[in-house]
Amino acid sequence: MNGSVSSRPLRYVRAAGSYVRRAPGTFVWLAILLVTTITMRHLSPDTLDVLLGNRSTNLHHLSQDPVRVLIASAFWLEGGGWLTYFVLYNIFHVPGERWLGTLRWVSVVVVSHVGATYVSEGVLYWAIQHGYAPESAVTTLDVGVSYGLAGVIAILTYRIASPWRYVYFAGVLVFYAVPLFVDVNFTAVGHFTAVLLGLCCYPLTRSRDGVWSPVDAIRRLS
Repeated sequence: MNGSVSSRPLRYVRAAGSYVRRAPGTFVWLAILLVTTITMRHLSPDTLDVLLGNRSTNLHHLSQDPVRVLIASAFWLEGGGWLTYFVLYNIFHVPGERWLGTLRWVSVVVVSHVGATYVSEGVLYWAIQHGYAPESAVTTLDVGVSYGLAGVIAILTYRIASPWRYVYFAGVLVFYAVPLFVDVNFTAVGHFTAVLLGLCCYPLTRSRDGVWSPVDAIRRLS
C-alpha cells in the first residue's frame, strides 16, 4: 500500500514528461514565452515600450530588418497573458504538433506568422497611403504569437472527422471573420489571413493519419 502511494507522484511525473516530449516545439516555445513574460513584468513602462518597439513587425522594421523582427516578435506577448496562451497552446498547438510532426507544425506556424504579418502590414500601408490611417502607423506595435496560433487552429480542421469538421470550421470562420465587420483593423486582417494560410497548408496533412472524432473520444472516457 505504501509503495503504491509513494510511486504515484513518480507516475505523474513520468506521464507529464511523456506528454511534453510528444510536443517538444510547443513546450520550448512556451518556456521562452514564460521567460520573456517574466522579464516584461520587471521592466519600467518606458523600457518595455522600447523593448517591444524594437521587436515589432511594423512597416518601419519590416523594411529595415525583416528577418530579425519576424523571429523576435514571435517570442513576446504584448500585455502578458502567459497562462491564457498556456491553455490555448495545449488545446491547439499540442495536438497540432503531435499530428503533423514538429517540422510540419513549425512550417504551418511560420507560414501563418510571416504571411499574415506581411498581408496585414500591407493593408496598413495601403490605408496610410490613402489617408485612412496616420503616417505614425508605420511604427505601430505588432508583436505576439496569435497569427501562428490562428494558422494551427485552422489546419486542425482537417484533423476532425465529418460532420464535426464542418461545425469546427464554421466556428473558426465566424470567430475570425466577425472582427472584420465589427472593427476592421490590420490585426483583424492578419488573423483572418492566418486562418486562410493555415487552411492552405492542407498538403502537409495528406500523409497524416488519425482523424479525431468527439464521439469516439466520449466513448473512450465512458
